[in-house]
Amino acid sequence: MSVRPTDRTYRNPVLDADWSDPDVVRVGDDFYLTASSFGRVPGLPLLHSRDLVNWTLIGHALDRLEPADAFAAPRHDCGVWAPSLRHHDDRFWIFWGDPDQGIFQINAPRIRGPWTAPHLLKPGRGLIDPCPLWDDETGEAYLVHAWAKSRSGIKNRLTGHRMRPDGTGLLDEGKVIVDADRIPGWFTLEGPKLYRHDGWFWILAPAGGVETGWQGALRARDFFGPYEEKVVLAQQDTDVNGPHQGGWVRTPSGEDWFVHFQQRGAYGRVVHLQPMRWGADGWPVIGRDGAPVAVHERPDLPPQPPAAPATDDDFPGGRYGRQWQWTADPRDGWATRHSADGLRLTCVRSADPHDLRAAPNVLTQRLPGKPAVVEVELRLDTEQPGARAGLAVLGDAFTWIGLERGADGTVRLVHRFAEGGQPGGHRDAAPSHPAPEGRALLRIEIGPGARCRFHHDAGDGLRPSGQVFAATPWRWVGALLGLFALAPEEGHGPAGAATFTHFRITDM
Repeated sequence: MSVRPTDRTYRNPVLDADWSDPDVVRVGDDFYLTASSFGRVPGLPLLHSRDLVNWTLIGHALDRLEPADAFAAPRHDCGVWAPSLRHHDDRFWIFWGDPDQGIFQINAPRIRGPWTAPHLLKPGRGLIDPCPLWDDETGEAYLVHAWAKSRSGIKNRLTGHRMRPDGTGLLDEGKVIVDADRIPGWFTLEGPKLYRHDGWFWILAPAGGVETGWQGALRARDFFGPYEEKVVLAQQDTDVNGPHQGGWVRTPSGEDWFVHFQQRGAYGRVVHLQPMRWGADGWPVIGRDGAPVAVHERPDLPPQPPAAPATDDDFPGGRYGRQWQWTADPRDGWATRHSADGLRLTCVRSADPHDLRAAPNVLTQRLPGKPAVVEVELRLDTEQPGARAGLAVLGDAFTWIGLERGADGTVRLVHRFAEGGQPGGHRDAAPSHPAPEGRALLRIEIGPGARCRFHHDAGDGLRPSGQVFAATPWRWVGALLGLFALAPEEGHGPAGAATFTHFRITDM
């Protein structure tokens, strides 16, 4: 029989959507979390909590991805990988690895910024998952990072450096401080988080792969080793596969907690909160004796009202909320501000308006991790034949439902899809349907297993559309909900616009 949460308990996941590779820090009574954002813009989301259970999205630390020419088009699996968030010398610091460029660092006096421009701390391909440590006992600073085999040919190793205390440079060529090829049964060691505790240097790092791995702890008296290791969190008899990669945080009362992710297919990497303590042998014990908990007593922190990152949006004045991200660096004119509510997206001319995976001007947010209904109202304001706009479920395979202006000048309700691994055009998922007023209500019912049922109302009542679509992730990224407006490249001048209103996500 399942255990139900009460006012004194919480249920995992605490963030039931794709907040990939989370890291967490406490400053005073406040907790802050960041996560991977890959190729989406703005990047490096910033979340806030007072109780480690209820989180709100308060902004992003990265306005654009650089170099601009590299991120002018979508690169869904590239960009910002596995950031580390720290607070040192009265400043917030974020370090992350771009697998194609190297290790970057930004910092700010306050969590809401202003954040410095990205500084390339260590250039090179395959450098990922960096984490700094400022040793208050010695005044020295260190950096540890992992390797992406896809770019470097190296994996299962952690490299350590001495670092300038101001975070602007490294003081040596680096040394492999953990070679997990020498640890029986360990593979794909990555995602290190570096700490000082009880006279030891600690590295909390996952191994064993995203979907099937475990959380390891490594410790040494000297930063450069030698390190001894122990598995401190694994699936065991639970249904939480691959519980690993996250951060340790201590509350003001001295409680220890561990935040980590679980890979859940199309939902991406959802975030769990585990109790943590230090055992009699000096090693951390995470979860229930090393197994993840589903329901647990809340942290000893002041009660907080229920909260979660925003999803709904009325787009006041044409502005979109913090929950939205573009699939590439945005350009002026994609979204225009105005005096009323509603998101007004320009029908951007494209050489391939059929493949949404290649479109940079798709405005996205995360797929909800539990059954939900998504609705948005759409009006298509264009005379351009072939111009279209709609609501999409976007991944390696994708589908969308929306409105399109035909060659005969009529507007029709269309529903199309494309299979995964097949770039190019898409196919009709259902017969088109007249939308004489150029308006429609679009609805997606997302059931268990991210199975999506589509409906529309073009003025004659709500109707189902097409077959069930099973949402799919990209390689490292969960499926996304997207709003878009596109037009064929042929033609001259503006191609018109589309207006979205009353975007809502409600539990089923």
